[in-house]
Amino acid sequence: MDKFTHLDENGSARMVDVTGKGETRREATARGIVRMKSETARLVEAGAVAKGDVIGTAKIAGIMAAKKTGDLIPMCHPLQLTGVDLRFVLDVPAGSIEIEATVKTVGRTGVEMEAMTAVSVAALTIYDMCKSADREITICDTRLVRKSGGKSGTFSREPER
Repeated sequence: MDKFTHLDENGSARMVDVTGKGETRREATARGIVRMKSETARLVEAGAVAKGDVIGTAKIAGIMAAKKTGDLIPMCHPLQLTGVDLRFVLDVPAGSIEIEATVKTVGRTGVEMEAMTAVSVAALTIYDMCKSADREITICDTRLVRKSGGKSGTFSREPER
């Protein structure tokens, strides 16, 4: 890629015009990790966090965030999403929660930002709900792992782990 698509010929920010693009099925998956003390993860697992159901609340927050991405990221197009799914893997001994978000649409532009926004807001929600028990919680490794559809086709990270 020789140039950034969100810059005009003068280098000013702009929203990309997708009017002429055809609609295709698009899907993106992102992941991130929330690291915490194993004692905090144990509280999450037991449903003993004072603010309530951490994973359930984070899932709802992630879905809501994906739907609002166009309102949060200045150059993102507002999209009609056809599916948003979040998955959480709690590892109590390691003190971590892996978050995975998959977002789908049929449209003229991709849903990578929606997937990464879903992961980010779900992670922030976990932090917010658990911060009274653990101020050292860290949010890390938010990244796109897969995307399909559109002119650029399929992207998949090298196998992780």
